[in-house]
Amino acid sequence: MPRPILATVHPEALSHNLQQARLRAPDARVWAVVKANAYGHGIERVFDALRGADGFALLDLAEAQRLRALDWRGPILLLEGVFEPRDLELCSRLHLWHAVHCEEQIDWLAAHKTQQPHRVFLKLNSGMNRLGFRPDAFRAAWARLNALPQVDEIALMTHFSDADGPRGIAHQVAVFEAATADLPGERTLCNSAAILRHAHSPLRGEGVSTLAADWVREGIALYGSAPDYPEHSAADWDLQPTLTLSSRVIGVQHLQPGDTVGYGSTFTAEVPMRIGVVACGYADGYPRHAPTGTPVLVAGVRTRLHRCWWRVCARALSGGSAWT
Repeated sequence: MPRPILATVHPEALSHNLQQARLRAPDARVWAVVKANAYGHGIERVFDALRGADGFALLDLAEAQRLRALDWRGPILLLEGVFEPRDLELCSRLHLWHAVHCEEQIDWLAAHKTQQPHRVFLKLNSGMNRLGFRPDAFRAAWARLNALPQVDEIALMTHFSDADGPRGIAHQVAVFEAATADLPGERTLCNSAAILRHAHSPLRGEGVSTLAADWVREGIALYGSAPDYPEHSAADWDLQPTLTLSSRVIGVQHLQPGDTVGYGSTFTAEVPMRIGVVACGYADGYPRHAPTGTPVLVAGVRTRLHRCWWRVCARALSGGSAWT
């Protein structure tokens, strides 16, 4: 038989979590972020549950092709834009929208031969300091794009670094408002944390009044994870887990006080105990950094894990042979 480990995707939970973004930003359109193969869930597995989104946002051209192959005809946004000039040919053919975050991408557009102008999202570096034009260069970049016949509409975007924490977003909002003042175009600012915590905050801009603006980008919250944990849990935000990992206990060991488990003897039994060895490890995608104490169900009984580096051990509290 094949190795007894299974990841189960829950489409009803995905649809529920998508609806949470709509409830918190009712006047905005929602990008369902499916980068990294839908956060490991599989684009093809989540697609039907997320068809209610207004568009899909991702990083990889091959993933955009997969969405088109699924007969998605709505917007697809490349969040990092294109990586070389020839990528623009595929953008033209697949009708992809794409971010512009550097001068090279504008140069490539200026040299691109296309009969259909592109929809682009000009990215402002408002303080994240990853991708985007700095505020003093933003308007010049907009002017360059606006002068190109290869460009149709220009939307304006930024990305928050501290929407999930105490520093907040006010400093970045102020930078965005100053840099985009009087510029036309749709706006997108809110990631998952900002949708949940700040979507109703005020924003000055063309035709918008709140940070939800024209588009919000739901990423990690779409998959049932609270972006500001441990301050809030998924349940606090009414998010549902979208994946269940199941396997079997394939071995049992009886430990005495002082016995150790795993590489480096990282766990020491303090009392007599029975542990179960589960067919699951980091080769299956289970994170090596998951700590001892991570909850697990063994035959429906809640217990905890001990990380053994190459497989997962559960302190078995029942006679069952399955875990979830």
